[in-house]
Amino acid sequence: MAVYFSIILVAITVLTGIVWFADKFYLAPQRKLKAANAQAIAKEQSAAELTPEAIATLTEPSAAVDTAVQIFPVIAFVLILRSFLYEPFQIPSGSMMPTLLDGDFILVNKFNYGLKDPVVRHKFLENGLPEHGDVVVFKYPQDPRVDYIKRVIGLPGDRIIYRNKSIYIKKACTDTDDKCPEFEQVVQNFTDKYTGPDAVEGMNEFESVMLGKSHQVLNDSQTLPRTRHYFQQAGTAADEFLVPAKHYFVMGDNRDNSLDGRFWGFVPEENLVGEAVAIWMSFDFDRDESSFLPGWIPTGVRFSRLGAIK
Repeated sequence: MAVYFSIILVAITVLTGIVWFADKFYLAPQRKLKAANAQAIAKEQSAAELTPEAIATLTEPSAAVDTAVQIFPVIAFVLILRSFLYEPFQIPSGSMMPTLLDGDFILVNKFNYGLKDPVVRHKFLENGLPEHGDVVVFKYPQDPRVDYIKRVIGLPGDRIIYRNKSIYIKKACTDTDDKCPEFEQVVQNFTDKYTGPDAVEGMNEFESVMLGKSHQVLNDSQTLPRTRHYFQQAGTAADEFLVPAKHYFVMGDNRDNSLDGRFWGFVPEENLVGEAVAIWMSFDFDRDESSFLPGWIPTGVRFSRLGAIK
């Protein structure tokens, strides 16, 4: 849906832009010339000038042209903002709890990972790449029409092991390393039982410290390992993942309730949309089943959730 919206937005911008330029450099001068000729003829025939109302009528554009001229700057601004700077998204599920909740509206920075054109998504400006711990929006590799949001766990060349609800990262070895890194366990410090929105029995909250960055994650103590369903990669164990070049390994913060890279593999670099940087609005939809109001109508605003995303 986002792809179609981008195409429609570009098409409207191009069409209104053509009309705007045509009016500024051809149609408007022609109308002024027509009004001047009519003024001259009126003087010759009756020695009287046209009224200001008559001149205004001759120089006014048609309704279609006037509408295009008025909306072009607005549409162009929206296109530039949405395509190259920030794009709003809504969180549709709980796979990133407790960091992001269903009903959160977020801003995605599209400049951090380079600029792409809004239609075919070809990158024309390199600016940066994801880092460990970034929360990213990307096109789901198995269906690029769908946008997903997860946290970056592995960069190209990294080895990732997810075993007994713990993550182990072996960073890629580079030419500048005197000795290749060893596996490093991501420390998880128990915080408390999770009692927030959409909480279920057995769900615990942890502070995850990954390569110097911390964020909150959830584990469900009642969910058994699903290793047999993991993405199978030649040359690795069932719970181990070697990130290919120009790809990223991502996981949801709600570890036992997230369809992520463990099950379908890796995110190609070209599928990246941007980095989720802030929650700009958050609605609560908690209501009794007996309520006569539709489920999409918010019951309140969660102002405490507004701010930067960690």
